[in-house]
Amino acid sequence: MKTVHVDLGSRSYDVFIGRGLLDRVAELVKGKVPGPVAIISDNTVSDLYAQRLEQKFAEAGLQPFCLTVPAGESSKSMENVSRLLSSLAEKKVPRSGTVIGLGGGVVGDLAGFVAASYLRGIAFVQIPTTLLAMVDSSVGGKTGVNLPEGKNLVGAFHQPKLVISDLDTLKTLPSKEFAAGMAEVIKAGAIADDALFDRVAQGVKPEDADLDAIIEKCVAIKARVVENDEFETKGQRALLNFGHTIGHAIEKATKYKTYLHGEAISLGMRAAAWLSVWQSGLPEAEARRIEAALTASHLPVTLESGIDPSAILAALGNDKKVAADGQNRWVLLKEMGKAQSGRELSTELIERVLHRLYKEL
Repeated sequence: MKTVHVDLGSRSYDVFIGRGLLDRVAELVKGKVPGPVAIISDNTVSDLYAQRLEQKFAEAGLQPFCLTVPAGESSKSMENVSRLLSSLAEKKVPRSGTVIGLGGGVVGDLAGFVAASYLRGIAFVQIPTTLLAMVDSSVGGKTGVNLPEGKNLVGAFHQPKLVISDLDTLKTLPSKEFAAGMAEVIKAGAIADDALFDRVAQGVKPEDADLDAIIEKCVAIKARVVENDEFETKGQRALLNFGHTIGHAIEKATKYKTYLHGEAISLGMRAAAWLSVWQSGLPEAEARRIEAALTASHLPVTLESGIDPSAILAALGNDKKVAADGQNRWVLLKEMGKAQSGRELSTELIERVLHRLYKEL
């Protein structure tokens, strides 16, 4: 088992990465979280792992019960927040209770926001079951849900007590979902670690012997950024948004029905790579390296022809990271492994890069 420590003073926690960790969950949470334990999951993941987890938590005397939501991005809604909060109240979960987020990024964001809101905040544990959640969304304390006007517009910072990433859960992950997670792995290398990028650009499989080391490096990259800018007030944490500005806009423009989150981020990274060439001096060959890495991981790099570029441009204006002047702040690469944030770009340049996304490599 590998461990990454996230040093946030009184809010510090460990991220455990390895195989067979679900069977060790009682040992891993001992002394770290109080009961009772409310496991929040989606109906797909709960069928696979919830009963097993309930048994382990019960053995630890933590009085577990499970609450489920439908699988998919649409579950990140205020309606589900309200329903889950009412369920916790009906169960009379006290301030000493703990919420467990068992699933991918949608479940983790939703469960974390419920934990942050109930009784003004109770303990929270992340048990991610997708690659994307393991390397990105389960770490850093960002929680939230979507509004019709945009993605993640409602949320809170609420750090988990610990994160347990059992790589064995990836065995049941559809290949399309694993590929979507690779977008965040490639992003981590692109913004902070050229050697990591070189490794993952070759492609990664769930059974790879070094998968734990790859995830450990991604988590460590995010942990160091979060430690330096926990509440996204210094601009450093914004570096993690490479590819996300256009990626989020694509998700909204397609009503979250066309692309998985990681697939949209793949398209956003291709766009950000070329914006970096045009605005930050990134060599064109490096943009093509990013395109090749995304393609090697079976991620989309070309927008479907029926998607209206004007809808993407309109969605950019509702991004939660838009500054007070109404402008987006773009994350671009100076060179592979070195990102910079805060760049403003003209509408003409954004239209140019969107036009490129409709072209095959």
